[in-house]
Amino acid sequence: MKLATLLAAGVVLGAMPAHAKTVHVAVYRGPAACEGCSETAKTSIEKLDPAYRVEFVGKGEKTDISPETLSRFDIYVQPGGGQDIPAALNSLGKARINAIRGFVAQGGGYLGLCMGAYLADDANFGLIPYDLASEVGRPGFPVKTIEDAAIDVEWAGRKDMVYYQDGPYLPASKAPGFQQTAAYGNGDIAAARYSFKKGTVVLSGPHPEADKTWFEAAELPLDKMPKSNLLKDLVSQFRH
Repeated sequence: MKLATLLAAGVVLGAMPAHAKTVHVAVYRGPAACEGCSETAKTSIEKLDPAYRVEFVGKGEKTDISPETLSRFDIYVQPGGGQDIPAALNSLGKARINAIRGFVAQGGGYLGLCMGAYLADDANFGLIPYDLASEVGRPGFPVKTIEDAAIDVEWAGRKDMVYYQDGPYLPASKAPGFQQTAAYGNGDIAAARYSFKKGTVVLSGPHPEADKTWFEAAELPLDKMPKSNLLKDLVSQFRH
């Protein structure tokens, strides 16, 4: 089942009625993801709507990543990871990367969170024709290190806060399918939707999936947690 099929049927992801078709979501789990990132992504997506059926995929999982296995899913999620992009690519391997590219090219959805956004860029998975760089150090951005932080954003037209850890800023595009979802406090793009051939690519520099445990582990004030469901706004971008 491909994302394009759901779109043609009028299904709006992230805002689905109870009778909506099941949306099959693959969440990567393995060395290219940070500890707990895959699990949080899976749990957070499952909470959005009972229509989501989420399964881990990866070398050490019951389901590995291949053209055949990904054909059973509508969305593939690449969660946050560490700081070593070459190591992440090496752990995934060319065959899995090609399978992910092929899945999106044929109409699948790709959701990249932080490291998952970096991996989507032109130098890595090649799902967007741009190279990405960290928002840290950008003019007007308050975070100066790679330490965990809670930052101000404008998300889907609302002022809010979100968990951030060295995520990228994203480029604007005039290509069909582009839509900005969120901006950092300095105006740089924090989350956006792009198209890759027949598929949809949704990227986020911050971590909209981060829950209370993330804030507690980073010793960040709980009153700086998002006031709205940022992930729902992000996933809803899988529509035309």
